[in-house]
Formats: sequence, C-alpha cells, structure tokens
Amino acid sequence: MGSGEPNSAGKKKKYLKAALYVGDLDPDVTEDMLYKKFRPAGPLRFTRICRDPVTRSPLGYGYVNFRFPADAEWALNTMNFDLINGKPFRLMWSQPDDRLRKSGVGNIFIKNLDKSIDNRALFYLFSAFGNILSCKVVCDDNGSKGYAYVHFDSLAAANRAIWHMNGLRLNNRQVYVGRFKFPEERAAEVRTRDRATFTNVFVKNFGDDLDDEQLKEIFSGYGPTESVKVIRDASGKSKGFGFVRYETHEAAQKAVLDLHGKSINGKVLYVGRAQKKIERLAELRRRFERLRLKEKSRPPGVPIYIKNLDETIDDEKLKEEFSSFGSISRAKVMVEVGQGKGFGVVCFSSFEDATKAVDEMNGRTVGSKPLHVTLGQARRRW
Repeated sequence: MGSGEPNSAGKKKKYLKAALYVGDLDPDVTEDMLYKKFRPAGPLRFTRICRDPVTRSPLGYGYVNFRFPADAEWALNTMNFDLINGKPFRLMWSQPDDRLRKSGVGNIFIKNLDKSIDNRALFYLFSAFGNILSCKVVCDDNGSKGYAYVHFDSLAAANRAIWHMNGLRLNNRQVYVGRFKFPEERAAEVRTRDRATFTNVFVKNFGDDLDDEQLKEIFSGYGPTESVKVIRDASGKSKGFGFVRYETHEAAQKAVLDLHGKSINGKVLYVGRAQKKIERLAELRRRFERLRLKEKSRPPGVPIYIKNLDETIDDEKLKEEFSSFGSISRAKVMVEVGQGKGFGVVCFSSFEDATKAVDEMNGRTVGSKPLHVTLGQARRRW
C-alpha cells in the first residue's frame, strides 16, 4: 500500500481529477520518497509505485493522489521534470479510462530529433499547440534514440502541431512530425508498398542440404542476383533457411511464383517475399491477440514454447538462455522420469519481451540443436 490514506470507493470519482501519473522513475524510488517530494504541493491522499505482479520489481512509474484538484494542477504546472533520486520525472494527469490513449486520437510521432532535446524541451516545444496528456523522448542506455511521441487531448491540437512543426529545423536537424500510427497500420503500409517492389526473397525448409552456391544455382535462372545467403548457426551448420536478393522485382516475383511449394531433395520449399521486421512483429502481435481473446481470463504472463531442446538443458539453463530479453516469471523444461522431453515453456512479464525472444531465438542453436520458438497459448498448466 502506498503512503497516506487508502482509497475509498465512495470518493473515487471525486479524486480522479486530483491524481497525477509520475513516469520515468528511478527503480530505487519508494512511495515514501514520492510522498515527501509532493507533500509541499498540498495535502495528499496516497502515493503508489506500480510493480510487476510476478517479480514485484518497480515498473518505473507510479501515481500521486492529492486531496484537491487545484493542488494537483499546481504540481503538474510547476514540478514537471523535477529530479527525484537524481533523475527527472514526467508528470501528467492520471487517465483511468484508457480509451483515448488506445484510440491514438491526438497522438503524434516526431523523428530525427537532435540528441540534446529531452522530455522537458519536447514538452515546451509542443505545449503551444494545446493541452498535452503525455510526451516522451524514447531513450536507451546511450541517451535519446532520436524520436518521440506527444499525445494531445484533441485531434485539433495534434493537427496544429503537425502543420507548424513538420519540416522545421531544430538544432540544425529537419524533423518529421506526423500522425501516430499503430504498429499494425505501419506494417500494413510496408506490406502494401513492398509487394509491388520487393527484390528480397525468403527461402526455408531445405534443411542442411544446400550451401550458398547450390541455393544460387536453383534461383539464378529467374534473373541476376545481388546476393544469396544460407543462414548458419555459430558452429557453421545451416539453419535450413536463407535469402536471395535479386536485381529486379520482376525476377523476385517469378522465383516466388514458380518455386514456392516445389520439392527439393524430398523437401517442400517455402519461397516468399522477405518480410520486414515490423511485419513479423505485427504478425506475432495478431497471433497473440487471437490466442488471448480465446481465454476466459488474462494469463499471469506471456508464455513462449520452445521445442527441440538439447538433452542437457534444464530449467536453470533454459531461464539463463532467455533472461536477456526481459523479466521471466517461470522457465520449465518438461521431463519424464528425469529425462527431458525436448520442449519447455518460458513465461515473460510483457508481450514485447516475449515477441523479442521469439524473433531472436527461433532457429538459434543452443547446445547441439536449433530451437523452434513460438508464442504460447495462455493458461497452460505446467
């Protein structure tokens, strides 16, 4: 429970306009530290640090609930981007109803930002166009990644920002400012554009029978190639898939139409347009959403299934192999009388971590075998 008095159902509606979201918090920030930071702004009801439901580790954000909306507004206007534990935090009104956020209305995307532009600078650059619900410069360990999001409370404000800011030079860099698009929408645009122009072909299911030259011999009859590559693991063994890049779209299209489904050395080839990463992630999202909607209740985490495990892999080793992708609540190798059955499950705390693991670990050799990694179905008991 956070510091201060607890919430009460009868007064909940009254206090919705007195609650602030606090983001970008240092992991060591506690509820007491939040309380001491914001208490000078006015009487508080309580503070809360949000935590992972499985690991209980802090998620980097929390809430401050004031007794009076005027005090919350004063804190929002005067304390945004102040430091706590040596790190600037972001403030915005708490949005219990997330329909506006999920709709994308009023949300804009900015890219090609100079690294010197932080959250504070971004906020003041765009606040002239309307009321900002949230703004964030996306960062990694090296600082700004050069792009950001600003969410206004109205479409009109977002359109004003796009009209005035798109194409302007900020710190000698011309920025792009446009409407925010969900990953599925961007993936659909990429797919539509690429279908008419693609030159890169993805080939799989030929096992370890083919090398680069043999693959090139099969595909070069459809037109000049720029590169042909069989993908291999760290030991040099073929993963059973590869890529052929043609000089022209017409040659690539002919190869796909003629070779897809053909049998080579007793194996049926899959030949298709090589998808961009954004398309693969969007497909994983759609697949996961279909699985999630089938469940009666939300699963405690996001499971992925791993097949073709080496006999030497146990629970601890499995968790170690996947731990670099995010927080893991469980890792389990299925066993039968002490002997591994060749498959297991890893449960991540977030969908993003799970999809990253699937994208990067599928086909990777661990021990002596290439892994087959897919998104799992929720509520499996193991």
